[in-house]
Amino acid sequence: MFRSTSLRLAALYTTVFAVSVAALGALTLFATRAALSEQFEARIASESAALAQEYLTEGFAGVLQAIQERDRTPGALDYGLRGPRGEPLAGSLAKSDAPPGWSTVVLPSTEGRREPVRILTTRLPDGHWLLVGDDEQRIEAVDGAVLRGFGGAFVGLVVLGVLGGFALSRDVHRRLAAISGTAEAIIDGDLARRVPVRGSDDDLDRLAITINRMLDRIAQLMESLRQVSNDVAHDLRTPLTRLRQRLEMSLGSEAERGAAIEGALADLDAILDTFAALLRIAQIEGGARRAGFRPTDLSAIAGNVADAFMPSAEDVQRIIVLDAPSPLLIEGDPELLTQMVVNLVENALRHTPAGARIVVQTSRRNGQPTLAVIDDGPGVPEAERERVFDRFHRLEASRSTPGSGLGLALVAAVARLHGGEATLRDAGPGLEARVSFPAL
Repeated sequence: MFRSTSLRLAALYTTVFAVSVAALGALTLFATRAALSEQFEARIASESAALAQEYLTEGFAGVLQAIQERDRTPGALDYGLRGPRGEPLAGSLAKSDAPPGWSTVVLPSTEGRREPVRILTTRLPDGHWLLVGDDEQRIEAVDGAVLRGFGGAFVGLVVLGVLGGFALSRDVHRRLAAISGTAEAIIDGDLARRVPVRGSDDDLDRLAITINRMLDRIAQLMESLRQVSNDVAHDLRTPLTRLRQRLEMSLGSEAERGAAIEGALADLDAILDTFAALLRIAQIEGGARRAGFRPTDLSAIAGNVADAFMPSAEDVQRIIVLDAPSPLLIEGDPELLTQMVVNLVENALRHTPAGARIVVQTSRRNGQPTLAVIDDGPGVPEAERERVFDRFHRLEASRSTPGSGLGLALVAAVARLHGGEATLRDAGPGLEARVSFPAL
């Protein structure tokens, strides 16, 4: 914990605040001392001017009496009166050697200590010298009070900073240790482990929620991979077994050999198509095709696919109708979008009875470009509508028809790659396969 970043940051901030308090204390002390010194000297100058005025109105005797009276007053300033040649006449400052004007003289106090006294020495009209001063210990007392106040604040700030930094570091260390412990548990194989969330909605909580979402997504992908592996093994077992039987048959007569080889090639083509579809879905889900995105007219793609399938639909007694009245631009890969529409139309042709009507429609719904393939066939039970987008999932009624169960899985993968969503809805009667895309 003592090497943690949070503790170092707390120590840094404590140091910065401590230096700031020290600098503020120094500035306050300087400003306070300057203001007190100005008031201090202003009081002395005012008292000296009053005594000078006393001399003008009352004469030398009046000044002498005023100094003697004020010298006896507790808490008053210090005074002195010297003769024209500097001889002391009255007051405690008369014996000082203060020069004319402002000066600071160290004098003994009544307690025996030596104290600095600020003195203003002025000359009276008859040549006598008037001295008025005050003890500078008063300013130093205020300086001491300011220093003690800021010193206490400085120490308190440092103590609070250290304690707060330690507490913060300990809390952050505990929560990061929980994240690290979760990662270690997952490395050891506990894939159900998740980072605990405190519920404070702070940065670490949001990080924990994001990590948990990532872990949930990884768990889904791993489950999907496991399911795909099982489905591949299950769905390829039958064509591989049939292929082996045909190869065994090819060991027989010449007549059986030709039919067996032809059937084996058909089985191999089906297996290769399945692996090609799986590889294509994996590439799409990996986002490898985003580089080919560009503005694409979804209505034009729907029209091209519908035109291509109309002749073959007539051959199997189905009707394909195009409902794409205006251009509908989206950002996407034209090749993948074409494959998506092809899969939807093929799926409708494969699972509808003769005479069915299939509508290929593009429109804007709730501001979103939308492609829909709508038929009036038997539809899909509501409980199965989500699962048909899974790899290899096929309805019981369609297991006897050709296909690998990967067509709608590819449709869903293309929709996700384009930021859209593929859904199945009841067309009443029939089924509506709808893909919604984000607007440009």
